[in-house]
Amino acid sequence: MIKAVVSGAAGRMGSRIISLMAESDDFQLVGAIEAPGHPALGQPVNLPGGELMIEDDLNKLLGGADVIVEFSLPQASLEHLDLARAQGTAMVIGTTGFSPAEQKRLEELGRQVPCLVSPNMSLGVNLMYGLLEQAALALGEDYDVEICEAHHRMKEDAPSGTALKMAEVVAAALGRDLDKVAVYQRKGRIGIRSAKEIGIQSIRAGDIVGEHTVLFAGGGERLEIVHRAHSRDTFARGALRAARWVVGQSKGLYNMQDVLGLTALRGRSLGRCP
Repeated sequence: MIKAVVSGAAGRMGSRIISLMAESDDFQLVGAIEAPGHPALGQPVNLPGGELMIEDDLNKLLGGADVIVEFSLPQASLEHLDLARAQGTAMVIGTTGFSPAEQKRLEELGRQVPCLVSPNMSLGVNLMYGLLEQAALALGEDYDVEICEAHHRMKEDAPSGTALKMAEVVAAALGRDLDKVAVYQRKGRIGIRSAKEIGIQSIRAGDIVGEHTVLFAGGGERLEIVHRAHSRDTFARGALRAARWVVGQSKGLYNMQDVLGLTALRGRSLGRCP
């Protein structure tokens, strides 16, 4: 039985992860964490056979946990990862919106404990990364690349972590520095599109779970590779699969490519770092 703590327990993802854990036969929820001052603090998490209360102190729960599943905010995720590192507890992080400095700290801490980081834990999206690499390599410089992502109106960060990962995959395949070629918005008289730019656009509306479209447009044709999530359970199931896998791994930073045995992109961005 895998003993798990869920951080961000009252959020959209955290609540679905807890529900699916309750339906599984290999997880035991031993803690539920939310931010200090959150209105859900002190409320019970109803589970078969008893109740847990939502708390704000992860440190006191780590002694009895095999893994932390984290879907919260960047600062909280880093604080929790530091605690996990000190305790030697494995961690799965699905938080997005890290700044460059936070990303660097995430990688430093993640190498010191079994830690799996993925901006998107769906099987389809992780297969899509490989398709994007193949498409970019095959089509090369003659095709413009545009990425459009759409999410619910409550999502706070933009572009999505998944869209950024897709852009990183395409840029790496084309030998481009994403920091130099990414274009995040266009307005007014912007001039002719440059040959190497990669457009990344965001939509926030309603209750859209998550949609990502990558467009390769050349002379006379275009190719679109699309992923649409119909339910957050897609990501929650992926997070549980990741948690099962990372428990018992050696120290290092992993991603869903490792979990799924997809090696084409291993070692890029937040890939495995021994």
